[in-house]
Order: sequence, then structure tokens, then C-alpha cells
Amino acid sequence: MIYGYIRVSSDRQTVENQRFEIQNFAQKEKIQVCSWIEETISGTKSYNKRELGKLLKKVKKGDIIICSELSRLGRNLFMIMEILNICMTKECRVWTIKDNYRLGDDMQSKVLAFAFGLSAEIERNLISQRTKEAMHRLAEEGTVRLGRPDQVGAKYKEQYKLYKYDEKIRSWLEKGLSRRQIARRLKVSKNTVFQYCRLFIDSEYMDDEDL
Repeated sequence: MIYGYIRVSSDRQTVENQRFEIQNFAQKEKIQVCSWIEETISGTKSYNKRELGKLLKKVKKGDIIICSELSRLGRNLFMIMEILNICMTKECRVWTIKDNYRLGDDMQSKVLAFAFGLSAEIERNLISQRTKEAMHRLAEEGTVRLGRPDQVGAKYKEQYKLYKYDEKIRSWLEKGLSRRQIARRLKVSKNTVFQYCRLFIDSEYMDDEDL
């Protein structure tokens, strides 16, 4: 079974470009895409909460997933490596057009998957370490206090209440909203949003207006 996977992050984007790329690629490779999976959702959203998650549950040995590039699978290395590991375990191949990856069950793919997996683990540890260091630095500066939200004073609870809006914040950033616009939507100060993003959101979302 050959699947064409297409993901766009907002309604303003079109799936047609990715579909065109995959169709052209399939024609050159003389293969036929049997099923299409299309979704409009942020790549920061867990793959388990996307159509991609349903696809990963049903793929079998010898199946192929074709997408325009690896970034269509997810927006961070750790998530992408998790997805590729599932595919490698199930002996499902992943082909990308722009990146020109051909990940399958051959030795080269297994070595590559191991290298990716190691990189993902290193990245996860570094993110954890940077977050802890940032929290301790801010605590020393008096900006926030460490501990559970219910253990801190009202002055500091604002730093924690954005946790429940994490997915919304990431989605809005993905759609191009500035931190000031997000602050207005959440009815909090812009400094609160800036601080939250500084601690927990990848720097890839920073835009010129926020600098």
C-alpha cells in the first residue's frame, strides 16, 4: 500500500502544491498512490492527535508513506524521529521528495534511524537542561518562583496559567500571529506571553515584530 501524506498548518495554505509534487514523483517512480491523507493542523500537535497517528497504526510491512519533506511529519526533530522509529519497527518505508530520503528496512536506513534517534535524545536532554537553567536563572532574578502553581503567590501564577493554552499558542504562532496579538486574545500582558514563549516555545517561532 502506498500512501500520500499531506499536511498544511493553516486554512490559508493549500494542499494542492504538495499533492502535485507527490503525483509527479509517483509518476517518475512508476508507482501509484493508493490512498491520500490530508490534514490542516499544526505540526507541533502530537501525531497521535492527527490523522497521521491513525495512519501509523494501520501501516504494515512493505507499505510506503510519501510526503513532500520531513517537516510535514512534525515541527521538531524529536517528534519526527519518533514517527520514523514507528515506521522502521513496522518495516514501513518513508520517502520524501525535497529531502530525498528513502527510509526503509535496509541497513543504511537502520543506521540513519539510529543516528536520528540519538540526535533526538540529545536534543530532548538539551531542551530539558536549558529549561531548568532558565527557570533557576529567572528564580534568582525574582521573575518567577519555582514550585507547583498552587504553591506560588498570585503575582507569579500568571507564569503558569498559560500552560493550558500551550497548543493554542503554538497554533497561533504557526499561523503567523505575533506575541502581542496572542496576549490580547488571552487577555494577559504581552510580557507574560513573551516570558512563556521564551521558556517553553522553540525559537523558530520568533518573528520580527517580537524582536
